[in-house]
Amino acid sequence: MARFINLPSADDAAEEDPLAGIANLFDVSIVFIVGLMITLFSVYRMGDLVDADSEVTMVKTDAQGRREIIVKKGTEITAYELSGEMTEGDGERLGTAYRLANGQIVYVPEDGNPPPP
Repeated sequence: MARFINLPSADDAAEEDPLAGIANLFDVSIVFIVGLMITLFSVYRMGDLVDADSEVTMVKTDAQGRREIIVKKGTEITAYELSGEMTEGDGERLGTAYRLANGQIVYVPEDGNPPPP
């Protein structure tokens, strides 16, 4: 019966690839990164940034206090830097903006009608 079982002897070393575990670590890290991105997009409600039909406007302030307005319309993204300079000119009053106690800013048009979507 022992002649049909082919067991390696104790002197023979098992052949293993030392880099086999690295490929598995790479796969796990990719899955973790994708999961983290999905979580961040859902927590910060940033799904509109990847939607081709959406319009998004953001105000970014850097460490020096400079502000930049980023506007995304469809697939086109435009960035405007604010200069902070005062200007004069003729114009039309469109409405009033109010800052609420929680920091949210609400725009109220002059005619009382909401702006078109």
